Amino acid sequence: MLGFLRLKAEGDCKARDREMQGSVGLGQLSCCSTRGNPTRFDNMAELFAVVKTLQALEKAYIKDCVSPSEYTAACSRLLVQYKAAFKQVQGAEVGSIDDFCRKYRLDCPLAMERIKEDRPITIKDDKGNLNRCIADIVSLFITVMDKLRLEIRAMDEIQPDLRELMETMNRMSHLPPDFEGREKVNLWLQKLSNMSASDELDDSQVRQMLFDLESAYNAFNRFLHS
Repeated sequence: MLGFLRLKAEGDCKARDREMQGSVGLGQLSCCSTRGNPTRFDNMAELFAVVKTLQALEKAYIKDCVSPSEYTAACSRLLVQYKAAFKQVQGAEVGSIDDFCRKYRLDCPLAMERIKEDRPITIKDDKGNLNRCIADIVSLFITVMDKLRLEIRAMDEIQPDLRELMETMNRMSHLPPDFEGREKVNLWLQKLSNMSASDELDDSQVRQMLFDLESAYNAFNRFLHS
């Protein structure tokens, strides 16, 4: 579901780009010209696609086209991706997401509401809520994997998030006791616990940990779809 929505959003993004180049003029696009600053252009396209995907996901949930657990996981992931994408374009010309939407005529009120609340619509305030657990697990998986990809390798920078991930999965009573994702996370938690705070993972360990966490994350998503 999320993959389909993302592809649709990227198509909308390309269509809007062509529309702006034809009707708004080159001055409107000077800040993100592919010749002048292709990276900035890509960052803006990424933010556009994330917001459009979030809008489409909200509509799908309202129409009962996606289950609450699937929606919660997908929305949580998109909110993390939104924060990362917005940081890449925030500056003098784009001070807020509202500025971005006005500048590029992006009409996504449902997505804006999610972004401002910073949580899926299924999330309530109580920490024991099932959907809260799902959202936290997705967010922690992505956080740890992003740190590794950014070459953040010190034990004291990785272990706290991994421990919180493990504790959150343990609170989610719906997960089976032999859930493979929990076993992989626990294995790495034990390895990190045997390291000193200043110790760092080497290249081989980072590669293996990323592989195991991606496998665990995919297993978690399969569980939500089952």
